[in-house]
Amino acid sequence: MIIEQGYSGFGGAVTAPHHLAAQAGGRVLADGGNAIEAMIAAAACIAVVYPHMNGLGGDNFWLIHPGRGIKPIGFDACGAAAELADTKWYRESGYEHMPTRGPKAASTVAGAVSGWGKAYEWSSRHCDGKLPLTRLFEDAIYYARAGFSVTDTLARNAHLKRSELEFVEGYSNLFMPSGSTLCPGERFCQPQLALTLERLAASGFDDFYTGELAHDIAEDLKQVGSPLRVADLNRHQPIQVDPLQLSLGETVLFNMPPPTQGISSLMLLGIFSRLGVEYADRFEYIHGLLESTKRAFSYRDRYLTDPEHMTVDPRQWLSDALLDRNATTIKWEQAAPWPAKEDGGDTVWLGSVDAQGRVVSFIQSLYWEFGSGVVLPQTGITWQNRGSSFSLDSGHHNCLKPFQRPFHTIQPALAHLPDGRVVAYGTMGGDGQPQTQAMILSRYAWYGQGIQQAISAPRWLLGRTWGSEVTNVRIENRFPAEVLDRLLSVGHELEVIGPYDDIMGHAGAIVLHPDGLIEGASDPRSDGSVVVV
Repeated sequence: MIIEQGYSGFGGAVTAPHHLAAQAGGRVLADGGNAIEAMIAAAACIAVVYPHMNGLGGDNFWLIHPGRGIKPIGFDACGAAAELADTKWYRESGYEHMPTRGPKAASTVAGAVSGWGKAYEWSSRHCDGKLPLTRLFEDAIYYARAGFSVTDTLARNAHLKRSELEFVEGYSNLFMPSGSTLCPGERFCQPQLALTLERLAASGFDDFYTGELAHDIAEDLKQVGSPLRVADLNRHQPIQVDPLQLSLGETVLFNMPPPTQGISSLMLLGIFSRLGVEYADRFEYIHGLLESTKRAFSYRDRYLTDPEHMTVDPRQWLSDALLDRNATTIKWEQAAPWPAKEDGGDTVWLGSVDAQGRVVSFIQSLYWEFGSGVVLPQTGITWQNRGSSFSLDSGHHNCLKPFQRPFHTIQPALAHLPDGRVVAYGTMGGDGQPQTQAMILSRYAWYGQGIQQAISAPRWLLGRTWGSEVTNVRIENRFPAEVLDRLLSVGHELEVIGPYDDIMGHAGAIVLHPDGLIEGASDPRSDGSVVVV
């Protein structure tokens, strides 16, 4: 789906992987809200209607283009590990590796609500934001209380993950109220979550971290066996950051710094841009991006963690010399070996633009589908399992320490193109996020595809996503057989999958043209849409 709209009479546009979230953001724009307020409304709504992918118990990151000629800003709303959470605590609890499900997987503070709060404050100060929280949470509260129709995506994930989650504290009460998993078309209500959203709307975002709501959250977490305490919530603060930046000719790419893998997305495109590939979606294009991915991921897997604990400056990885050197190691007749990396990821990406030319690229996540699986009884919040990305090996660069922020696969992207276009784009999908970002940007900006075509086109994925153990190259079957045969002949281990498989992620994009023309695109693999007002 693509929507184009001229500047005259235009209020803005929102894209999201669930149509109700896009509508929530669109309604805010129609009421005079700006792109940031629209994103808060969409983010709160999708936390309700896409509960397997994201929620109040997760983290989020923001990239905001404030206007033409103004450098983008970033907000990092990633929660740190609990004070009690260290390697000794987990080993004494009988763990050799970080748990991925259950209360002890709920080990990091949820930063998402603080990200909404940081953006809301910035909007009020710099963008004339005026809408109250009661208005921004209106759709989210309504769908939490009245319910919404369960999508195939939600039902499928609930069914596939039943054996992992049905005995986790609180999970079955919410997601299996009748003893069976959710079914497509079933009405799904979350009354406790509706009350929590109402409390936030009335008391403000800080209530989640320092108010009565914080005490209720901490009490439930302690009761089920999580290491998190109210002091950990009190300590949390979102961070305003300078985005990473990479110039490729006159195209300028922006992404988030560590602890996200935004550096990998920029490295990938930086290496690939040096290969001289002439056409998209042929062997050279796919092989070139796959080999660039391997080079970028090798740096990520060796060093990336909380920037306070990194021993190298990742911005050096964007130097011309390093990108040139990595590009020269790529062989067209032989695929490099791929070391398996254990990363999963379940996430939502959303984008918005308003009539004043502000553009938002936003991403929000619980990490794996349904996160830790823990649902807190007093608030209805499902808590993330982002801390499972830590290692209990004291020699590992990402070893668990109290107050340390975890490695994040999620990262929103922005690009400034030579002709003045601003592109916000992104996707969910663990290791797939940098790869899909590279496909979208290169197809659209360098190879002349339309933005919807760039997102709908067949994709591939090297590595893990959605908590899967698979680390080969999964590739959709819409590529020509001769392309697949040639990829196999140079040593790529391929698994050919269906034509629009949502293992490839749920991508989206918003494009603002210099004359005010707006383009928006939503992934046919998702339940999403673009809403323009």
